Amino acid sequence: MRQRRFYDCPLNEKLLYTAFLLLMGIGYLMALVYLYTSHEGHDRKAGLSMVDIVDTYYGNRSGTRLEAAIRGPMAGNIQKPEDRHVIVAWLKSGTPEQDYRTTVRPILERSCLQCHSPASGLKIPDLSTYAGIRKVANVDTGESLHTLMKLSHIHLFGIGLVALGIGLVFRLASVGDWFKATLMVLPFLAIFVDILAWFLTKWDPVYAYTVVVAGALLGLTWAGQILISLYQLWFLKAPDRTNSVN
Repeated sequence: MRQRRFYDCPLNEKLLYTAFLLLMGIGYLMALVYLYTSHEGHDRKAGLSMVDIVDTYYGNRSGTRLEAAIRGPMAGNIQKPEDRHVIVAWLKSGTPEQDYRTTVRPILERSCLQCHSPASGLKIPDLSTYAGIRKVANVDTGESLHTLMKLSHIHLFGIGLVALGIGLVFRLASVGDWFKATLMVLPFLAIFVDILAWFLTKWDPVYAYTVVVAGALLGLTWAGQILISLYQLWFLKAPDRTNSVN
């Protein structure tokens, strides 16, 4: 029995597959923008670099989480450079509580406590108390294992279902069996390796390269499946099956 192909699909099915593939493609591009804006700036330079990836998972172990934040993503919230120098000096002096009350807290009240306090309702570090700021005044070791576990199970379930949906559409493509199977399975492998590399990078920063390679592989395989499917949905014609008479 002949396998079903895109040219066998009625118009309503083609429209359904097209809408799904376009939506998933746009969603993936939005995810890339989110990752870029979330990770870039850790090294206090414009753009996303390997140092930014390392700092996210391994941490900046030459300093504290608070120092990394006020020198990186949160630097713009503290307008005066001398205020940042005061906070860094306090961190390097051992974070004495008396200095927090007299010199550090007034700076935080001007620049940070609008968000970094219980009143904001945001689930971010509380800098309004000495006990709260002490939690981010320790050496930055990157994302906690608890956070990585939470993110990993969400990504494994969510991205796995997206990979399944794209693969179910792509199975109707007219391409070689081995090529099709490879392109359908690689996203699942890339997802697993990418998330595994988060934990490995927390242990050794060299695995940050694996995060980048796995993420690139996922994007390329999805792009291949989506573009091939969209092309064949609307431009591939059914082969002429008229038997010639000898």
